[in-house]
Amino acid sequence: MAKAIPVRLDDRGRILIPRTIREALRAEPGDVFFIQQDENGMRIMKGEDPFDALADDAIREDDAGETISFDEILRREGISLDE
Repeated sequence: MAKAIPVRLDDRGRILIPRTIREALRAEPGDVFFIQQDENGMRIMKGEDPFDALADDAIREDDAGETISFDEILRREGISLDE
C-alpha cells in the first residue's frame, strides 16, 4: 500500500499536492481532479482528457502497424472517389 503523505487544508479550503505526487501524476496547473468519498474516507483522482486518451491509443496502434490508410478502407468497401 502506498505511503500516506500528510497535507494541510488552508484557510481558503485548498490542499497543496506535494511535488513528488504532482510529478508522478504529470499534473499541471489547470488539470482537473475528482474527489470521491467512500466508507474509508476519500480518494483524489486526476481526470483524464478523453481526447488525449484517444490520441495516445491511435499513436500506439500506428506505431504497432495496426492502422490502415483511408485509400485501403475505400478499396475494401468498394468505394471510388472518381465517380
